[in-house]
Amino acid sequence: MASGGNETINLDSLSAQQLSQVKKQLDEELEHLTSSFAQLHAAQSKFRECLRCVQDKNKSPALRENNSILVPLTNSLYVRGTLSSASHVVVDIGTGFYVEKEIKSAADFYENKVGEVGANIKDLEAIVQGKTNNVRVIEEVLRQKMVTGTQQAPTP
Repeated sequence: MASGGNETINLDSLSAQQLSQVKKQLDEELEHLTSSFAQLHAAQSKFRECLRCVQDKNKSPALRENNSILVPLTNSLYVRGTLSSASHVVVDIGTGFYVEKEIKSAADFYENKVGEVGANIKDLEAIVQGKTNNVRVIEEVLRQKMVTGTQQAPTP
């Protein structure tokens, strides 16, 4: 729970204020990790959609050479184009770089990406679960400190 990584801290030795600070830090980390988790799921969905499109390309009779197609420039802007090669696709390999690949190679690329992102999601899920358990433990210790603090307070 310390900033160094796997350092163990006896929670009973911390004051209520320190526990609150640790809990706040863990809550912020959980919020960031949860956001990353959602982004990874979105990326995995996009890779799956790309994989589906590449695999379905061979099945579509409309995707033949010299056919007119709509090319997406953004999510909402398309321009008319002509398909120059039905056996090759342009693949976004990241950070704005595009590579021309054969259909099989593109499918392999997207399958690998889906697998990599899936593994990252599993790893992140375990980390989120561990942090969530840490927050629960801190909340319980904090509750106990508050209860014992009110019991030990002198009555006027």
